[in-house]
Amino acid sequence: MRSGALSASAASGLGIALFSSAAFGVSGPFAKSMLESGWSPGGAVSLRLLGGAVVLALPAWLAARRHRAAVRRHWGRVAGFGLVAMAVCQLCYFNAVAHLSVGVALLLEYLAPVLLVGWMWLRGGRRPRVLTVAGTVLAVAGLLLVLDLAGGTRVSLEGVLWGIGAALCLSFYFVVSASTDDGVPPVLMAGGGMAVGAVVMFAAGAAGLTPMRYSTADATVAGATVPWFVPLAGLVLFATALSYVTGVMAARSLGSKVASFVSLTEVMFAVVFAWLLLGELPAPVQLLGGLLIIAGVVLVRLDEVRAEPVPLVAPAVAEPVP
Repeated sequence: MRSGALSASAASGLGIALFSSAAFGVSGPFAKSMLESGWSPGGAVSLRLLGGAVVLALPAWLAARRHRAAVRRHWGRVAGFGLVAMAVCQLCYFNAVAHLSVGVALLLEYLAPVLLVGWMWLRGGRRPRVLTVAGTVLAVAGLLLVLDLAGGTRVSLEGVLWGIGAALCLSFYFVVSASTDDGVPPVLMAGGGMAVGAVVMFAAGAAGLTPMRYSTADATVAGATVPWFVPLAGLVLFATALSYVTGVMAARSLGSKVASFVSLTEVMFAVVFAWLLLGELPAPVQLLGGLLIIAGVVLVRLDEVRAEPVPLVAPAVAEPVP
């Protein structure tokens, strides 16, 4: 009975994790429809973060009341999370989407696990194992196919650089999210990070560091003309607030390792949604490259899970009788 209960819990967690990935996957199509109707990447990111912070304000405030000591000790980590993982990461990704297709931009961003392998090797001297090396080679080969350097498709160098910038920021996101020693609840990290990220974006716009254009022009979603607030609402509710909340639920049910592994399905969801909502699909060679990137990241993740030490339960030792 206990095994059946655990299996049911794992199945429920897997369903929530897939739902979270699907919710994250609509961010690119909604953002691109806004960009094509006159929004700037900075404008879209700023309102996305502000809207997400408003939606998560109450649960984040309740979590902050329960964990005041952790917030006082680690407020800098929450601020850094909001700056890099929320503001800069999304700004890089939206700029990549402005120059590339949604699928290609997201595939570039999801090179982050491979970048983490290289970082750990350089920083800690942890030489990657054979499975990790094989995964890295597959991911790099997939990247070359995604860029389609030998084909007739023109790929924007600026878009590629923005995509790699998003991958670097996503690597930071994984490192901070994997930390469990700060006592900061995930909902507080997400909600607080969104609030900090929104402040940073508006400050950058006021200082003239990034263009902040907003538009009330109609947008095109799934071939239909809709008011400007429709893609914005989808971006805030589904791709920000709902996706982060369900992501937290999935991580608690499955654990960070398995949940992050399932999150790789966001790439496939994003390609499908870009096809349905925008009518864009990467070229066949780029789709093949995307499959190689996913396969490479999967190998890296599997090697990481296999290397995880299994805790041993020490046998009970009888106390001496006085």
